[in-house]
Amino acid sequence: MAIDSDVLVVGGGLAGITAAIAASREGADVRLVSHKASTLRQASGLIDGLGYVPATEPAKPLREGPPTAGRNLDPDEWPDPEGPLAEPYAGIDSLPEEHPYRLVGADALRDGLALFDDLVGDAYVGGHTDRNALVPTFGGGVKPTARYPESVAAGLASDDRPMLIVGFRSLTEYDARAFADRLEASGVPFDVAGVEVEFAEAFRADAKITRFAKALDRNEPVDGTPAREALAKAVAPHLHDVVDDDGNVDRVERVGFPAFLGDDEAAAVRADLADRLGADVFEIPMGPPSLPGLRLEDRLYDALDAEGVRFETGIPVVDYETDADGRIQHLLLNRKGSKIPYGADAVVLATGGLVGKGLDSDREGVREPVLDLHVPQPSDRYEWFVDDAFGEQPYARFGVRPDERLRALDENGAVAYGNVWVAGAVVGGADVAREKSASGVSLATGLVAGQEAAREVRQ
Repeated sequence: MAIDSDVLVVGGGLAGITAAIAASREGADVRLVSHKASTLRQASGLIDGLGYVPATEPAKPLREGPPTAGRNLDPDEWPDPEGPLAEPYAGIDSLPEEHPYRLVGADALRDGLALFDDLVGDAYVGGHTDRNALVPTFGGGVKPTARYPESVAAGLASDDRPMLIVGFRSLTEYDARAFADRLEASGVPFDVAGVEVEFAEAFRADAKITRFAKALDRNEPVDGTPAREALAKAVAPHLHDVVDDDGNVDRVERVGFPAFLGDDEAAAVRADLADRLGADVFEIPMGPPSLPGLRLEDRLYDALDAEGVRFETGIPVVDYETDADGRIQHLLLNRKGSKIPYGADAVVLATGGLVGKGLDSDREGVREPVLDLHVPQPSDRYEWFVDDAFGEQPYARFGVRPDERLRALDENGAVAYGNVWVAGAVVGGADVAREKSASGVSLATGLVAGQEAAREVRQ
């Protein structure tokens, strides 16, 4: 017997969760299934809208002239019309016609971000403005982003207060001094210094970032001293390490740490450290495992529960069945070696792109593996890429081609199956890494696909 629902969403990332909640709010009975853990836990936790338009160079200096105060930059004070966008909506009309934003429109991005704001509450900042913010990231650069965790808010690059970056000798993948040098070289309007202190050495050499976070959550003893106190004592002697261009010593007003300042009690950990140091404390998003990503994943799955969306993980789609009209009737999912049919009136495919394995590639081509949807691509593989490693790579825009309602299209441009919508990175047309648009594309397409799928069910 099939497990039935009105709308079946395949994929547990940001696009899938958005589609499921959007469909549920339209009155549909929704089920979400995913094969693997969400890629949210590998991501920075930052929510991009649109940071760059095609053919720009993100490596340009941030700005010139006097420092800019405040938490977001004014559009007139951005350094270069070809640099990062002050507003994520400003460049949408300059994107290729097949780009997801051009298909669904700027309002879909606005509404997707508004839905995100509703789901995460005060855990994220940025909903007060249409402007991007510049957030320092793990590599020592800055990223234009539309929403950012409250834990990183004190570190925005538009704030001109002196900054101290803290690293730890045992975390060799995170070099605080190199980070500070790269950040200062990018042209930020503040003085910055990096320092490495002893703290993580008290843990096992192979301790994970999550182990540090839990120790700070519980305020565990570190060499006999509570963890938060021990960390503050290690950092305090360096609060006068920032020196300006004239050789004057600045007292640090904000201190940045790798993003492991607690998990369940993250806000309390930051507040305790800030009180002990007499400076604002912020986190710098790092590579996986990403605590900001894990925190976001937890919050979004809690939102699924609150919306009444049923979800299951760890069950891959292995086959499908169509009805006499060529519509998807059942998806067959592998549960403990058995093929279990899941029926739905509408299916939203949000399985990810090449990185998330929502698209497969080999020497023969690129394909969508769940429903074998058409993926437009040049027949000559040498046309998939350009020689410039930092150039616009054609393969970055590979994906399923949808119509303006985000119904998947076949190779002839006709609607495939009739009841399949696509959302997120499986949708072609966007170079999300270059544009800094991945989260926004997931939110905008997830919202539209979920709403359209639910409305189809009601007809």
